[in-house]
Amino acid sequence: MVASRRSLRGQAALRASSARELRLLRRLIVKERIETRCDNELHMPRTPKTVAALYVATNGVYFGIPNVDPWDKRRDARLFDGPYPVVAHPPCERWGRYWSGGPSADVRRKKGDDGGCFAAALCAVRLWGGVIEHPEASHAWSEFGLVKPPHVGGWIKAGDGIGWTVCVEQGHYGHMARKKTWLYVVGCSYDDLPALMCGSSGDKQKIDPYHARVTGGSLERMSKIERVSTPVPFRDVLIRIAQRTRMKKGIYKWQHQPA
Repeated sequence: MVASRRSLRGQAALRASSARELRLLRRLIVKERIETRCDNELHMPRTPKTVAALYVATNGVYFGIPNVDPWDKRRDARLFDGPYPVVAHPPCERWGRYWSGGPSADVRRKKGDDGGCFAAALCAVRLWGGVIEHPEASHAWSEFGLVKPPHVGGWIKAGDGIGWTVCVEQGHYGHMARKKTWLYVVGCSYDDLPALMCGSSGDKQKIDPYHARVTGGSLERMSKIERVSTPVPFRDVLIRIAQRTRMKKGIYKWQHQPA
């Protein structure tokens, strides 16, 4: 009787040991599969994410390149409804330093009167992820409750709980002028944001149409196309930012609430 009980206990202990070993084996198999999948994904070529370029010039630098869906004036970027992350260049005439029309204007303009373009761009970025580009000192930042980034550069929180903002000079990326620019990004973690070239880009032409510099006895003044153009290297930076975003429509609900 005693021997029988010992035999049963031994068999139970053997089964328990086998079960533990089986569970351990299963865990090792699962771990190996995960590591193999991660290794495969690491070495697999990834197709770049398609981005939408909003408020861009017809046949400009965003046209004719792969993985970019350009929205010019004819398509009306205010109607964009996904599904791609965006690079947005909403009109800045009524938001910049000379929003009133400048010293020679016959009619005083209304600040922020852009037909809702910036508000639509902000909505698109907050729904789909991406980046907005606007001139430094844009009044749109204060109008929509965004923190103004420091001139020295460096990414900071935009003050709305979801975005990042930075000041950068496009002169570092090939523009004829220094062209200080503010960026607003949604959908990236801090670690995903690129390290931009900060500080002064050197002695360059004046960006505004009312001032110019004298060089060699002649007055230099850029054309409007030269002033508003986006250098190809800077375009590529903005596209890469948009491609790094990770968002799904509807994560952030937004409503225009001026500061």
